[in-house]
Amino acid sequence: MPRSVSLPVTPARVSPPAMLGLAALLAASAAGAQEAGPEIRIEPESLTLEVGGTAQLAATVVDPAGNPVTDARVVFFSGNRLALTVTPGGHVSANRPGRHTVTALLPDQPFDGSWDYYSSRDPGVRASIEVSVPDPELTSIFFENAPPRAWAGTEVRFAVAARDRAGELREGVSAQFNTSDPQVATVDEYGIVAFQREGAVQIAAMSGDMVIYHEVQIQPNPTARIELRSSGPGEVRTGDVVTFEALVFDDAGMELTGLPVRFALESRPDAFRAESRGAGAPAQVTEEGRFVAEQPGVYTVIAMSGGQLARETVRAAPRDVAQEVEYLGHALVSDRVTGDLWVWEGVDGRDYAVHGTWNAEGHAYFYDVTDPRNMVLIDTVQVDARTVNDVKVSEDGTLCVISREGASNRRNGFVLIDCRNPREAEILASFDQGLTGGVHNVFLHDNHVYAVNNGRRWDVVNVEDPRNPFRVSRFETDSPGRSVHDVWVRDGIAYQAGRTDGLIMIDVGGGGMGGSPTSPVEMGRYPQITGWNHAVWPFRSPSTGKLYVIGGDEAFYLNPRRPEAGGILWEEEIPSRAKGWLHFVDFSDPENPKEVARYELADSGPHNLWVDWEEEIMYVGYYDAGLRVVDVSGDLLGDLYRQGREIARFFPESNDGFLANAAFTWGPQPHKGTIFLADFNSGLWAVRLKPRPETPSASE
Repeated sequence: MPRSVSLPVTPARVSPPAMLGLAALLAASAAGAQEAGPEIRIEPESLTLEVGGTAQLAATVVDPAGNPVTDARVVFFSGNRLALTVTPGGHVSANRPGRHTVTALLPDQPFDGSWDYYSSRDPGVRASIEVSVPDPELTSIFFENAPPRAWAGTEVRFAVAARDRAGELREGVSAQFNTSDPQVATVDEYGIVAFQREGAVQIAAMSGDMVIYHEVQIQPNPTARIELRSSGPGEVRTGDVVTFEALVFDDAGMELTGLPVRFALESRPDAFRAESRGAGAPAQVTEEGRFVAEQPGVYTVIAMSGGQLARETVRAAPRDVAQEVEYLGHALVSDRVTGDLWVWEGVDGRDYAVHGTWNAEGHAYFYDVTDPRNMVLIDTVQVDARTVNDVKVSEDGTLCVISREGASNRRNGFVLIDCRNPREAEILASFDQGLTGGVHNVFLHDNHVYAVNNGRRWDVVNVEDPRNPFRVSRFETDSPGRSVHDVWVRDGIAYQAGRTDGLIMIDVGGGGMGGSPTSPVEMGRYPQITGWNHAVWPFRSPSTGKLYVIGGDEAFYLNPRRPEAGGILWEEEIPSRAKGWLHFVDFSDPENPKEVARYELADSGPHNLWVDWEEEIMYVGYYDAGLRVVDVSGDLLGDLYRQGREIARFFPESNDGFLANAAFTWGPQPHKGTIFLADFNSGLWAVRLKPRPETPSASE
């Protein structure tokens, strides 16, 4: 039988004597549905703040007769803490525009002197008010990258940006456009200016009562011929990126530089392929001339300048990367829900796995997975926590770190475990200094733990001597309402996922900017406008040399059975439905990152992912859509799912799961040809991809 090792678990909250009156009132209100309970009154009843503004809320608890309950303590929280920060005491700070909600909660458990940890899902009495934060007034508008000169027969988009009263840059500002001479240049409602002939013209843009002007000198266009060249063959697969280069020549045959060229695309089904009939032939070509097809078909890329055209046709065939999945084994966990996993080769040469548990009693489970068809639970470790969400193991397979949330004494942090012999895992130390708000995710790299601290920052803790860990630094952005959910470290660079803060690269020893674990240095960032950024993974493509940073969304549909609850409805034992997608951001130049591709399923969303750099394969725990295996080879552009890059899928469903037959895949990890995955509702699974059958040669 597995041996259980535990840290002392301190008692749960104890009600002070002064709180007994309130406790009795709460108990009485719950005794019967017909009996009125206490009520919370918030002052003011609504609130309007400018961005950067603050206010103080007050709450009074009254009994059914309307009398104040003097010993009641209320905690405030925000419905969107990134946009509107609210302290437990009711101090409100407006960070971003919108209509937000602040809730006052009289917890089911009496106040014990600290609000370091509380649950917004607490079933206690609550009341809410709306806080309105209007868009800051624009103080100036300007054209972005407007050219001083242009050539007849070309088109240029004039984009308008602005600064608002809060000093923030606002791109894509709506404006009305006009030109001083329509014979020389015309402009449409989107700011695309078509230069008709030689001359001078003013382009005007108006937003509100602000008007700006820009003068352009239009020169004669010397283009006599365009030649189109491509980087690829005439027939490609869906998802293959072909770069087209347009060469411009004058009457003398001299190549011209600097003249703008527009690309356009004509698409049609492939008459020889049934799969493209009726489905159309969607594809795209960027303004730089990069072409990719999402469905089989025949495509003609057109380059235009000065009334001259050049065409090149490409046929796109199906990508054809699908493989079958073979089920190997399953280690069922049904009495609680399962957290994230880590798989490694132990110092004895055998293979092991560890995963956490969620909203239970603080357990981490250790398995021998040397035979994936017969995975054996060999040990459990219990710590003072509600949730062990994340687990990591050191590069040499000797040290395990597990995160802690919901400790009974509200000192969370993380725990270090000697895993040289996973059958007798030994707790070496816990570290909670300054980490009392809860550690949701951790990373272990080069004798340092990177611990995500209360969703606001990550702390770096030296664990060279794992019995005596000590903090060496921390990293935190200065964004209002800042948030970080995950951090991943590879080759001395930390990659941060942070909700609306998006993706951030930080030098911690390998970025060439003088950073180290004791002195992190930011390298670049890319904002996430959905506000759902949850997971992060770096991927240096060996076939292109490009560095992609992949950001994973996490969001949930409102469940009509419990629309007021939101999130993961594990307590209600109701299957949840996720949404969102994976964002591929080209970080090859960290100072100028660009989002270039996505992987999206229409009716689900991702949780955690893993990318095998050498094989160029991505593995995704896609919540209710199970495990997804995706081809990420070559240049990436557009919608990878629609391009047919999905290799395989697997739904880990069990009749005996915490929620029966409800896949909710938390995270995958490939290891020695086996794909291990942790499923929230059913524990640890092992599968593998079956080899593709060899295609007979033409001579056979």
